[in-house]
Amino acid sequence: MTNIPKKPEMPEGMMESIKLSLKNEKAPFLNYLESQVKLKWADKEESRLGYTKFEIDHNEIFRRKRLKVSPGAITIVLNSILHRDLMLYKHTLAHELLHAAGLIEHNENHKKLVDKIAPAPKLNDSAVLRELRQQILDKLPERQWICGDCGHTWERRRVSTPLRCPKCARSFKTK
Repeated sequence: MTNIPKKPEMPEGMMESIKLSLKNEKAPFLNYLESQVKLKWADKEESRLGYTKFEIDHNEIFRRKRLKVSPGAITIVLNSILHRDLMLYKHTLAHELLHAAGLIEHNENHKKLVDKIAPAPKLNDSAVLRELRQQILDKLPERQWICGDCGHTWERRRVSTPLRCPKCARSFKTK
């Protein structure tokens, strides 16, 4: 995936995988995915990897879920950076397709289903994820960590705060 296609494409087998994975789930819009979902690229300034947009408001979504009727037009918008990483593209698309099928909440079941359908790439295997992580790190105020116990200093390479000092192994406290 080097040149950005005019519009995002549904990977071969993705819809079948979604249907198979959701056959025992409460996915009220599952039968409408192929006919109602359209894919498009996000605007350049969009920072999210993807999002799902229903043409109806949230009250109507819940009413249609309850009645098990068509959700109407659904647009899945994907960040064009994904064209450079097929595995991350599939993972993000699977995540958004679950939302489009009616699994709106971000819970453990949603995560488990997405990982089953299209696992996320590991950080080492994805240049896109490494770039995104670096963009976040560049915006954070702390460039390095200093242990409050032993004074050891190390460069920040992750977004989350460390649990332990890598030198003295005590619980991490800032100076």
